[in-house]
Amino acid sequence: MRRVETAYDAERFIERVGFAACMTDVRRPGPSLYVAVCGRRDAIMPRHVQKDPESSLTWTLKDEILRRRNIYYAKLARGRATFIAPRLIPHFRAVWGFRRSQEARRLSKTARAVLHALRREWEMATADLRADSGVKDRAAFNRALDELQAAMLVVPSAVFYQPKFTYIWTLAVGQFPDALRRRVDRDAALREIARSFLSGAGMTVPGELARVTGLSRPDAGRGNRALVAEGYATMLAPGTYRLAAFPA
Repeated sequence: MRRVETAYDAERFIERVGFAACMTDVRRPGPSLYVAVCGRRDAIMPRHVQKDPESSLTWTLKDEILRRRNIYYAKLARGRATFIAPRLIPHFRAVWGFRRSQEARRLSKTARAVLHALRREWEMATADLRADSGVKDRAAFNRALDELQAAMLVVPSAVFYQPKFTYIWTLAVGQFPDALRRRVDRDAALREIARSFLSGAGMTVPGELARVTGLSRPDAGRGNRALVAEGYATMLAPGTYRLAAFPA
């Protein structure tokens, strides 16, 4: 396994695997930037990550990826910090996104207030966005940001540590306009997300794809069964799938 050392390496890794977590280790299935930085598949994150050079490098690369704006990064389903290669952005949006006309029904009042403030300015630091949105409660504001990220409406575009720590927030469509405006059928999206995971894992067991991506188990099953239908995968048992080309 080739070790990731630079932001360019990290972007190439994410492009190859399709999507990846940031700070997960061998104890959680699915591609991980931290594991790629370690360069070994059995990597386990130490308890004191502040003193771990591989954890520090992973965090630094995450910040550089944000600044370079070539890879989608946000907290997606179930609050998972996820990198997405541009080729899969339309597929993730087909599953978790929705049209602007649905925002009043699908978003909380607090999330709509934050989104309205950001649409006026397009890019804002955390404190400024909170002030302009009128959301005074910090926990409610953070929940709203998580909600907007999960809907693929808002992304962090940069992070600064001086003079004080802050993220810069922007509209996702401003950063990835073509990918987010491209329409993909939901069934095709489920199939391609499943393909991306299975191509790296070689085999998946019941519930694994759902745990990694945040898909519901029925949706994960639909994606995997679509791969079986086209001959890309074989079903060994209910919920257990293997690449058709994978050695028995």
